[in-house]
Amino acid sequence: MGHEALLGWLRAAGEATRLRLLLLCARGELTVSELTQILGQSQPRVSRHLKVLCDAGLLERVREGSSVFYGVTQSGKAAQGVRAILELAGGSDARLGRFDDRLAGVVAQRREAAARYFDRNAAQWDAIRSLHIDEVEVERAMIGLLARAGQGDLLDIGTGTGRILLLLAAHVRRALGVDLSREMLAVARANLDRPGFGHCAVRKGDMYDLPVAAGSADIVTIHQVLHFADRPADVIAEAARVLRPGGVLLVADFAPHQLEYLRDQHAHRRLGFADQHVHDWFLRAGLEPDDIVHLPGKPLTVSLWRARRPAASRAGQAEAA
Repeated sequence: MGHEALLGWLRAAGEATRLRLLLLCARGELTVSELTQILGQSQPRVSRHLKVLCDAGLLERVREGSSVFYGVTQSGKAAQGVRAILELAGGSDARLGRFDDRLAGVVAQRREAAARYFDRNAAQWDAIRSLHIDEVEVERAMIGLLARAGQGDLLDIGTGTGRILLLLAAHVRRALGVDLSREMLAVARANLDRPGFGHCAVRKGDMYDLPVAAGSADIVTIHQVLHFADRPADVIAEAARVLRPGGVLLVADFAPHQLEYLRDQHAHRRLGFADQHVHDWFLRAGLEPDDIVHLPGKPLTVSLWRARRPAASRAGQAEAA
């Protein structure tokens, strides 16, 4: 890292309120109103400090509807500066005295709102879960299929409650969940508000037009999302776009079935997927189909399809040929 960049980061963090903001945002993404509530300062004052930290690259600003969330930068050279400053300050879990209690209050409010939303929808989710194998078995199979993927960057498409982020957080360097529902994102944020998940974040985004750069993920997961898609092949293609060479895509969804009521009562657009269809979508997206696992249930079977983006060297050889 250059001296000028280092000096910029130190100047940005070298003020009491800004250092507290950095430490708070390292615990999880927070809005201006939440940070104002925690710090007990005016919103204009907090916003000015946040701007300094964002301009220095130490914080990332993400708009989601009428809300704006702030979190520590997770990639690039500025992420090195964030990690160094946090380490000097005692780590991302450094004690902040009375501000810890206020942060706990904000987290509790989030969890209460998430619980209310979950309660309203739990019945229909339980109805779907009762039709297939225990989700624990599905998750165990997913971990097994990703065991050789390495400690890279994870993107979970249609993250919902953030369950896949929670499941895989210990196995990856960074994790990002994308979902179109603001209410589901609120649930996910509440679930991630705990120690050990500071490297996880969620964003509002469309599965057909992901808010991430091409070639930015080592692992992409699409768990029980594809059956809601009007254009599942396009979702696969968009997932392939963001994979790095050698990266892995893992799709978990239903095998073909005849439960028509799932269309009307649960908004399923597709009644499962045949292996050959998924295989063809992988090939069309420039991916190499890999392992397939079928987990029979009563009556639904959950299928897991894995594919890889060819390594750069192999892709280059193919182009040269």
